[in-house]
Amino acid sequence: MPTSPSDTIMLELVDETGRTIGTEEKLAAHQPPGRLHRAFSVFLFDQRGRLLLQQRALGKYHSPGVWSNTCCGHPYPGESPFGAAARRVYEELGVSPVLMGEAGTVSYNHPDPASGLVEREFNHLFAGLVEAEPEPDPQEVAQTVYVTAEELEKRHAQDPFSAWFMTVLDAARPTIRELTGPAGGW
Repeated sequence: MPTSPSDTIMLELVDETGRTIGTEEKLAAHQPPGRLHRAFSVFLFDQRGRLLLQQRALGKYHSPGVWSNTCCGHPYPGESPFGAAARRVYEELGVSPVLMGEAGTVSYNHPDPASGLVEREFNHLFAGLVEAEPEPDPQEVAQTVYVTAEELEKRHAQDPFSAWFMTVLDAARPTIRELTGPAGGW
């Protein structure tokens, strides 16, 4: 899978309503000031209601080594966000969700000071369940961990997280609460 700036991947550019308006090369779309493009974020939970986090591989050119949601990425032009999310979960983590559903959309513009790149995304959110143990691709994922809502709060206070993490988590919370129940604390 392409992980360096020299690998050409095209993204779908969108307007503020999420309507496709063109394509752009991935790195170019993330150069300041950023071009609004389609993305997805996935939140997968185990049967105990713990969220699967991933630490992005240290070799990634964008946001290396930071913690983030289970999986995130960009659909190829013409690919459905759901299909792309399911594909990337398997490619990055070696597992397939046993259940995954839409959790809304959110738009944001987050500069990443460490890389100088900009996350300007129209992000499709998904939440679901996973039963198999992850087998991460080391080119994509440094490590994984399951956390409760309380453990996430502590980890988020001490470890570096992706610039977009809290935005996408907060936007997905209503669906996450339906999935995990009120006792989950999400």
